[in-house]
Amino acid sequence: MNAARPARLAVGVVSAGRVGAVVGASWAAAGHHVVATSGVSRESLKRAAALLPDVPLLPPDEVVAGADLALLAVPDDVLPGLVRGLAAAGSFRPGQIVVHTSGAHGVAVLAPATGLGVLPLALHPVMTFTGRIEDVARLAGASVGVTAAEGDEAAWSVGEALVVEMGSDPVRVPEAVRPLYHAALAHGANHLVTLVRDCVDTLERAGISPAEQLVAPLLSAALDNALRHGDRALTGPVARGDVGTVRTHLRELDAVDPDLGHTYRVLAARTADRAAAAGLLPEQGHKDVRALLEEI
Repeated sequence: MNAARPARLAVGVVSAGRVGAVVGASWAAAGHHVVATSGVSRESLKRAAALLPDVPLLPPDEVVAGADLALLAVPDDVLPGLVRGLAAAGSFRPGQIVVHTSGAHGVAVLAPATGLGVLPLALHPVMTFTGRIEDVARLAGASVGVTAAEGDEAAWSVGEALVVEMGSDPVRVPEAVRPLYHAALAHGANHLVTLVRDCVDTLERAGISPAEQLVAPLLSAALDNALRHGDRALTGPVARGDVGTVRTHLRELDAVDPDLGHTYRVLAARTADRAAAAGLLPEQGHKDVRALLEEI
């Protein structure tokens, strides 16, 4: 295989979930041939029909056995058992490329397959998936965390080439930091959704509608400023040290939902610390805000 341009490969997709179907479709668009996929749920079958039309649906062991490139796109906790089961079933063979898309795992989880002579890769797209056709275009503008065996430069190059063929940008993620890498991404993306929905729900409880339309420009600008300017983008009463306003916020949020008030306290403390470290919040203001937040 030319690492700069992988040859046309027979791709097997396990399974046709939100990620697998999209990645498989991206490789098909790049000239590879998706020869089989697996799926049992109604949603998976619909995705396969939409994104991988005319691709046979087979059991996972048969999907992998017939592939030059086996894509294992299953949940993090399912992956280790799947790899062991496929190895026991004799589905892997020497020279085969085996890729998984889990963010939490590196290539160590593929050890049962690696021991049978496959080339193991972890390719984690840094984006959220809906499992619809528009995800293929979104994947083309995303980064993908690439992990290969330490010291195996040829494997790293193969992984990077496969990512480039998706239209994505490869980013090397060493095996040792893979769990921390994934925790950081989950903290940012998943908790951002929770934070936004808490904001919208609270506005709606106050009778303000349409809440999404109200906050969309504000939240979009805040995200853009945070990515462009870092902690210098911090604004608001915590970053200014407006203790009276923060006290009012706590009173109102506690009355609506004590759990939401607790979340505000935790995030406000982090905000105060970052604002102080960035030189935005004077030392006394930082102490005053932290003292308020620590009150029972």
